[in-house]
Amino acid sequence: MARLQPPDRTAMLALEPFVGLGLASIQQPRNAAELAQAWSALTAQSHVGFDTEARPTFIKGQESTGPDVVQFATAGQAFVFQLRHPAVVELVSALLTHQPLTKVGFDLQQDLTQLRRRLGIEVGPLLDLTQVFHRQGYVRTLGIKSAVAIVFGKRLAKSKRITTSNWANERLEERQVLYAANDAFVALRVWQALGPEAHTLRPVRPQNTPPAPA
Repeated sequence: MARLQPPDRTAMLALEPFVGLGLASIQQPRNAAELAQAWSALTAQSHVGFDTEARPTFIKGQESTGPDVVQFATAGQAFVFQLRHPAVVELVSALLTHQPLTKVGFDLQQDLTQLRRRLGIEVGPLLDLTQVFHRQGYVRTLGIKSAVAIVFGKRLAKSKRITTSNWANERLEERQVLYAANDAFVALRVWQALGPEAHTLRPVRPQNTPPAPA
């Protein structure tokens, strides 16, 4: 059976833009108080949007040392963490393995591989929305831009220039912060909009980890 195809580039360019979070709704926790506030806000949720960013490699055979940034989003705000300091790494690792908190994203396999290598953890529980669209009949490689076009009839702007920027910088540029935060925010919004099919998809948990109590 032929798989469904997402809207092509020309069709997506004709759509109205998707409006994501602005800078006022994005935090970059660094000190103890900010990290504690982020923990409280995120662990109060059952599901959060999730993604990572890594400094790109341009030499054949060069292995990425990322991720350099991990981001989470609720329905109204996002938290962008730079993995440059032990306290940030500790908090992010705790969030990624916090069993009552389901992390929702797109095409997460590479993210998980990099996190396992850099942080030595097994992330979970997870919901990979790529699976939902595959079950609906779409190609398995359907990404976040196509998902926004299908679900919302909107165009998600994603600049390749930002994608391939240096995510290991000591301070991220505003455009990087917006990009990272909205990758996580959009994943959560798509999950919310998909309704029962996405909401009943069983989260993937690390091996030998029991489900969190109801």
